[in-house]
Amino acid sequence: MKISLSRENLLKVLQTVGGVVEKRQTMPILGNVLFDIYQNTLTVTASDLEIETRAQTELESCEVEQFSITLPAIKLINIVRSLPDGLTIILDFEESRCTLSAGRSRFKLSTLPSDDFPTIDLTQAEMSFAMSQHQLKQLIQHSSFAMASQDVRFYLNGMLFDINNQSLRVVATDGHRLSTCSTELAIDGLTPTQAILPRKGVMELSKLIGDDDSLIQFSLAKNYLTVQFEETVFTCKLVDGRFPDYRRVIPQHNDQVVQTDRELLRSLLQRASILSNDKFKGIRFILNNNLLAVNASNSEQDESHEDMAIDYTGPDMEIGFNVSYILDVLNSMQEDCVTIQLKDSNSSCLVESTSDVCHCQHVIMPMRL
Repeated sequence: MKISLSRENLLKVLQTVGGVVEKRQTMPILGNVLFDIYQNTLTVTASDLEIETRAQTELESCEVEQFSITLPAIKLINIVRSLPDGLTIILDFEESRCTLSAGRSRFKLSTLPSDDFPTIDLTQAEMSFAMSQHQLKQLIQHSSFAMASQDVRFYLNGMLFDINNQSLRVVATDGHRLSTCSTELAIDGLTPTQAILPRKGVMELSKLIGDDDSLIQFSLAKNYLTVQFEETVFTCKLVDGRFPDYRRVIPQHNDQVVQTDRELLRSLLQRASILSNDKFKGIRFILNNNLLAVNASNSEQDESHEDMAIDYTGPDMEIGFNVSYILDVLNSMQEDCVTIQLKDSNSSCLVESTSDVCHCQHVIMPMRL
């Protein structure tokens, strides 16, 4: 049984799904991608039992109407990527082998039956709505950096999707900082629902999202989330846990306000981070009338000091922060001016930002230096 398609089309779908495949698998079948051929359309699926991504492309020719098989993912991606542009790839399947031909190149790969490949039933969605790719991309870009990575509180190693009536809010926190962004949806009356997407799922989804206004279908089932693009379907199992009440973390009475140029502050903090402690990245903000001084030091007794003019008329204050946390926020913002809301040297600061489609709040806890 033979199929043929362009090298570019095959590489595109393989790269779309390839990030899901783990190099080390407990089940050999998970090291493969599933090829589903139906009516001259190829659907390629990758899964790690938690995340499943499907991508479609048109075939140039196909000898049968319907056929399924699995091929080794990493080997196939590396072969197709290494081939020159413009070639037509022919895949010839026979028994437990596949011969890949392209130009003067020939490769023989082992296959496994498609019956053993795990797939997720996508018919169980309980809630569905449309939103633009640009909206979802902005939400994730402005908050995903605050996710925990290997926290024992497993529910922090991901992102909360909080749906309420006519809005979608995402929340990420590692216990030391919190970022949340919300956007309005074009549909109202949605049942209030919360779902936690694991960290790997957030990172894979962010790779798939474009920055245009084309619509995607966002669906939630009891234990998984699905995002459907024009030719790609992303599905991820949800984290079974209870996310902390993020509303209680957002400061309500931070009335000491610092305003300054975002790019100037970002550059200053990048320089200060060079001599901050390698592990804790602590810096000290010293605030007095219209002046911010930033001090940093490390265990080798290196020190840095730099100040800049700001708009601040509150009381003198000294407060420590992890410089990386502040830089993450500044790097995600688009505004020319940044406003930092403070209460005192022992309380969290609040930075708010607004893009064309979402409103974001960033909370950073102080450090004791």
